[in-house]
Amino acid sequence: MRYLPLSDADRAAMLDAVGVREIDELFVDVPAELRNPTLSSLPDHAGEMAVDRRFRDLSRRNLPAFEHPFFVGCGAYRHHVPASVDHLIQRGEFLTAYTPYQPEIAQGTLAYLFEFQSQVAALLGMEVANASMYDGSTATAEAVLMARRLAKRREKVVLAGGLHPHYRSVVETMLRFRGEKIAVMPAHPAAPSADLAAVMAAIDEDTACVVVQTPDVFGHLHDLSPLAEAAHKKGALLVAVTTEVVSLGTVRSPGEMGADIVVAEGQSLGVGLNFGGPHLGLFATRQKFVRQMPGRLVGETVDADGRRGYVLTLSAREQHIRREKATSNICTNSGLAALAFTIHLTLLGEVGLRRLARLNHARTLALVRALEGLPGVEILNDLFFNEVTVRLDRPAAPVVSALAERDILAGVPATRLFGGDEADAQMDRLLILAVTETVRETDIELLAQALRDELGGGAR
Repeated sequence: MRYLPLSDADRAAMLDAVGVREIDELFVDVPAELRNPTLSSLPDHAGEMAVDRRFRDLSRRNLPAFEHPFFVGCGAYRHHVPASVDHLIQRGEFLTAYTPYQPEIAQGTLAYLFEFQSQVAALLGMEVANASMYDGSTATAEAVLMARRLAKRREKVVLAGGLHPHYRSVVETMLRFRGEKIAVMPAHPAAPSADLAAVMAAIDEDTACVVVQTPDVFGHLHDLSPLAEAAHKKGALLVAVTTEVVSLGTVRSPGEMGADIVVAEGQSLGVGLNFGGPHLGLFATRQKFVRQMPGRLVGETVDADGRRGYVLTLSAREQHIRREKATSNICTNSGLAALAFTIHLTLLGEVGLRRLARLNHARTLALVRALEGLPGVEILNDLFFNEVTVRLDRPAAPVVSALAERDILAGVPATRLFGGDEADAQMDRLLILAVTETVRETDIELLAQALRDELGGGAR
């Protein structure tokens, strides 16, 4: 029996209650040219085996990251995830667990989230962390909203040019109808110091916060200490963003450099690429700001018998108090991804994380050495972790496509990220390359040779 709980009378009653005659009236704001009145473009139904064959045929058109030289990064990185991580998170008690609203039956979930928070706070160099958010981009937007609450009447938000464009887009979307003034600084792919200088120059008495990424979208590492000092002198908060959390195994944490709120993408630890998701948002701040921190916070306490226990605390989300007073409208956290992160980081430990970070950097140095002096290739980075940007002597996108035909996934053309008016001549020839511990020396040799072959004809 098909599950169709609503009768025609039920539907008519609901339409009458909202004041429309038919369902199509609910979609009048969608432009007519974007609406598809029929499903004629969809294939006919098929049997299970036929569908299985069809999807297998489609999958063979992909270039799997684990089968070919892979240099794609820009916010999503291919790292080795130990088999033990997947083995543990697929246990039934973890895989099926939901929100731990009832602490008396959710101590295990609350305990690992408490450990997760402790790890994130230590990693980001902050005093307190929440129980995770959707991903790095939404965590960035939530950080800006938090800074606005703390800054009260200040309305200006300054976004550094090196902030990942997707993160910037999410911030702009979240602030679109709130009246904030967003100052987006120009990107300086070949002059990272100009990025911070532009941000500093934009800070004034109306600035609530500045948002800067390190390593930035072009791979440049930044010392945030001068920016933190400049922001604090004007009464603004510094929001620091990191898309490659493994970098914190070898570089100074944003908290050590004076950041007030630190957000990061945690996908690199424990979470595979998985065709784009799920990801994991990390969020940490100073203890004095904790009451304005969004999302869930797990706290340690004692029960009636004096035994240690864990509870949700300071969860001022929209389910708990009036919506206009909530610190976040994010209704859940990436619980299973947070557990994978915690397991992976626990397996590594501090020594293992530092070794992993050094290995990533060493492999990137090997790539830089292989590309130095290559005709038609200019490396733009002086300080970097595991990602660098190169300027080619011709548009980068066709080069990437040509190398894909040779089964080499050769990074991300900057025009994929900086579209529209930003896709000018300086972006057109930029290629962003990421190198992790999964990249072999032979992969680097293949990439260098393929670039030599492709660019050998001179400038175009």
